[in-house]
Formats: sequence, structure tokens, C-alpha cells
Amino acid sequence: MSELPVRAGIPRIGWVVAFLAAAGLIGLAYVSLKSIPPPTLPSNLEKISEVPEFQLTDQTGRPITREDLKGKIWAANFIFTRCKGPCPITLIRMQELNTKLKKVRRNVELVTFTVDPEYDTPEVLKTFGEQLGADPANWKFLTGTADAIKNIVVTGLLQPIAKEPDGTPAHSSRIVLVDAKGWLRGYCDGLDPEAVQKLMVDIGELLRENPPVTQTQKN
Repeated sequence: MSELPVRAGIPRIGWVVAFLAAAGLIGLAYVSLKSIPPPTLPSNLEKISEVPEFQLTDQTGRPITREDLKGKIWAANFIFTRCKGPCPITLIRMQELNTKLKKVRRNVELVTFTVDPEYDTPEVLKTFGEQLGADPANWKFLTGTADAIKNIVVTGLLQPIAKEPDGTPAHSSRIVLVDAKGWLRGYCDGLDPEAVQKLMVDIGELLRENPPVTQTQKN
């Protein structure tokens, strides 16, 4: 009877040794994996078209081109500051998105294009953006010549611009999504109450598709 505790203890010691060995291997694997950049994952968001070159002016008077937005995912909407229709609603969606994007602020940009460039000068857009709490560093309000606006909005982002009988602009209420390489990847109805949740899902998918390079990976 006195030998039973000794015999019972032998397998327990074996399990402890095996557990410690396995834990060591897991630890080594974890350290190794940390040094490997995350894989590029396929996305369900199709590449619709490549955004063409453009040059517009932001609310600070600074010229903005396609290259200035390259390397970042950007969500864009279309407004004019005198709008009494859908513009305020799509701007609320952009404000909500702006709040939710704080954790990935360096990787995502918000862009608002005016479709009434004759009235919406940089000065007008600056005051308008300030009222919405927009930081020019990550939420740009863009204007330019009528031809330049039409080129990027209609030809580049595939969104319509027209004129109402009273002369006011008629435009899309969509929010469009462009990836970090400058490809148009999707649309979302800015009047949809669930637009922000849908956009966050799509932005997350694009971030997983092309993970941002961290400082550790650069070194």
C-alpha cells in the first residue's frame, strides 16, 4: 500500500514535463510569428475602377491630389453647403464615422466633395467644416473648378451631378469607399440608418486585405 502514492505520482510528473515542453514550444512559435508580417487576405469588395488623377483645394487652401490620399483608405460623400435636402443626413453619417475611426485614424481619411464649387469656396468650406468639428488633417472638404469637380465625382467616383429646375445641384447621397491603392471599392447609401456600421465592416475588410506596415515591421 505504501508504494501506491509513489506509482501514482510518476504519471503526474510526466504530464508536468510534457506540459512545460509544450508551453515552451508555443512560446517559441509565438515569438517567431510576431516577427512575420500578417498575410494579405482576399477581400469580397470588388475593384470597381481606379480613381483618376485630380487636383482640388481643401478648406485650408491647400491643393490636394490623388497622391495625397494614396496609402490611406478614404470614405467620401457629396454635398453643397446650402443644401436643405439629404446633405445634412449624409454629414451626420460622416460625423458618426469620424468618431468611430479614432482607433485607425492614421489609416483612414474622410473626404467631402462640394458639388457647388462656385459658392463653396475654401473659406466657406472652412467655416462649414469647423461647425461639424472636422479636423483638416483627417477630414478634407474639397472644392475646385466645375470641370475638376465633375471629373472626379462623375468620371472618377461614378456618381451623378445634375441641376434641379431652380438651379440647385442634384447629386448622389451615397458614401463611397476607396482603398489605399486608389481603387473604388464600394458604395453605401448615406441615408441608410445602418450606413456607418456597414462602412466600418467594409473598412475593416480593406484593412485586413492590406494591413498597415508597423514601425516594428519596417525595422
